[in-house]
Amino acid sequence: MRFKVFSLLALAVALAACTPTGGVSRDAPYGIDARGQAVDPLIVGHRLMEAGEYELALKAYYRAAATDGVSVDTLSAIGSANLALGRLGQAEKILRRATEEDPTFVPALNNLGVALMESGKIGEARVIFQQAFAQDSGQTDSIRENLKLAIAATEASVYDPTQEKGEFRLVRREKGKYVLLTQL
Repeated sequence: MRFKVFSLLALAVALAACTPTGGVSRDAPYGIDARGQAVDPLIVGHRLMEAGEYELALKAYYRAAATDGVSVDTLSAIGSANLALGRLGQAEKILRRATEEDPTFVPALNNLGVALMESGKIGEARVIFQQAFAQDSGQTDSIRENLKLAIAATEASVYDPTQEKGEFRLVRREKGKYVLLTQL
């Protein structure tokens, strides 16, 4: 009789150990359901960008690239986060890679144009904005405004002699050698 009670008790303990816990890990923190679906890291990154948390958004975008693979969306998102953080060189490099992968992806084109404008590459930025505008069919206001700014900046950088403020002087240095000086 004693053996039967002990064996029934051992069987009950063994069965209790085998019963599922409902998918909840014993190692999971309190309140976390391990069965739940994870939120797409790309969406998390977009929400963090909207909240102004650019460094956290960049980490979420890296996680998206690691889990879902490197795509035009993830490259564009990583470039945008770097742009928001002021890392113009990194942003330009990553956004160029995104536009090489898909030359018709408008967000990557627009953000590449912004990175180029911020870097002082106004002429190239204008060309990129024109491509983005053409791909978007002129429907997005921000792309239209960026293109207008780039056009205005390139036209303003053209030499205009009427805006010259300094006066030129021709100075003789040696026999037959002259130097043109200005007070700019």
